[in-house]
Amino acid sequence: MRRIRTAGTTLPALLVAAALALAATGCGNEKDSADDPEPSAPASSASSEPATPDSPVAERIKAVNEGMRGTSFHASGTTTALGGGRQDMWSDPEQGFHMRMRGKDFTHEIYCKNGTTYMSSAMLADTLKQRGQRIEVPDRLADTYVTSETNDGCDVFYRIADTGKPAPDKDRKVAGKQTTAIAVSDGTTSDTYFLQNGAPRLLRMDSTRDGRTSTTTYDSFGKKFTITVPPSDKTMPMDEFRRRVTGS
Repeated sequence: MRRIRTAGTTLPALLVAAALALAATGCGNEKDSADDPEPSAPASSASSEPATPDSPVAERIKAVNEGMRGTSFHASGTTTALGGGRQDMWSDPEQGFHMRMRGKDFTHEIYCKNGTTYMSSAMLADTLKQRGQRIEVPDRLADTYVTSETNDGCDVFYRIADTGKPAPDKDRKVAGKQTTAIAVSDGTTSDTYFLQNGAPRLLRMDSTRDGRTSTTTYDSFGKKFTITVPPSDKTMPMDEFRRRVTGS
């Protein structure tokens, strides 16, 4: 199965990587990009001393990433992916991750569990369309979820890059809680993460992609959710899906 290599932790980056994997003409050896992030440390490696607002930024980021991986949560807001729209996310350490995106003309679903991503075939087709490549998804595959292995785990959808820098001019309260702002930027893309002071939680993310902006807020920490990945008869590996759709 072709692995998706992502150069960032955002949904647009993941979608582009998936589209490139589908558009590829073969499954030859892939060279790792120098921009690929290192895998996140497992939750068990958390420091025995909790991070505080005065801790070095790397410690704050690590603590929040580990905290988010280790608890359930819900998130909602706008998105810059696929031309814009709204999204909801649910994450649970045991059950996995689920995202639902809604736009003017679409509703898309994506799941992730144990490092395997399940993307609806319509979502993948729309991603390719945005990149100038149209594919026709046969009716028999319309309800199929295309699977790929992420090299970075399911927290790729919300993880804060370890290149983040403090942005004290953006520190603010979110839902009544004081936060520390961490900024991550690369060219025309930028993300500002708002980390709750006194707890290893991400409360908000503001993103900019080529002039488009979005805001996501995180809530319901520790609440119970039901996340069920698609059954095996509704899934298909990326390589097989490519063969059936493109003939290559």
